[in-house]
Amino acid sequence: MSPTWSRTTTRRSSQPAAPVSWRKPPAARRASGATHRFVTERIGAPIARPHQILGVGANYRSPGTHAPPPREPLVFSKAPNSLCGPHDPICIPRGSTQTDWEVELGIVIGTRSLYLADDDAATAAIAGYVLVNDITERSFQKERGGQWLKGKSAPTFTPCGPWLATPDDLGDTSDLRLWLDHNGTRRQDGTTADIIFSPAHIIRHLSQFMVLEPGDLINTGTPFGAGKDLTPPQYLSPGDTLTCGGDGLGSQHQTVTAAP
Repeated sequence: MSPTWSRTTTRRSSQPAAPVSWRKPPAARRASGATHRFVTERIGAPIARPHQILGVGANYRSPGTHAPPPREPLVFSKAPNSLCGPHDPICIPRGSTQTDWEVELGIVIGTRSLYLADDDAATAAIAGYVLVNDITERSFQKERGGQWLKGKSAPTFTPCGPWLATPDDLGDTSDLRLWLDHNGTRRQDGTTADIIFSPAHIIRHLSQFMVLEPGDLINTGTPFGAGKDLTPPQYLSPGDTLTCGGDGLGSQHQTVTAAP
């Protein structure tokens, strides 16, 4: 199924054209009053049914760590149906003891891509950027046969949004602030200036091994301050809350629940 796009994209659709007021630049819409505030409505992810969700681990320089950076991106996948809206509850899976948080810059692919030649071609393949909370069950990830997919793919494990920021709107992504609060306490507060492999490098690298399709989501890694980084480590429990945000990417808020 083809992905569903937000109003900020230019993908053709069989749906009727949006009213003229919605096709104005955001600043003009706000000035004219042509905006809508969500009060009781649920906000879904700004993409739907991605062909695949990919991630890059250990992609930020950590304070006090002098280990050499990886030579290539450490790549993993997440089940596409782990995607959910930015304010949907996070459901701790059955048997979990180490469900963790990770605020991230997400990339949404806009052009079918294979064997991209350079970073310029990779940059041209980007439809936009999203805020992602890459929820991870650490014991499933590390202690259940070595397959990261197991710890990354439970339902609600990829809160995404609230919006898709197009490259021309977001601008330079080399120094975006990302932050996350757990139960009201700031746990992550970093910037993409500490990223090891840039979005363009990640896309070009992945395109050497697989076809990237429009609507694919790529999570680019998280700054220091996930639950596993704390002393002692802290993980999520039912009733906890998470709030996270990023420059130009909006914010998310989740309440943690237990699996039924």
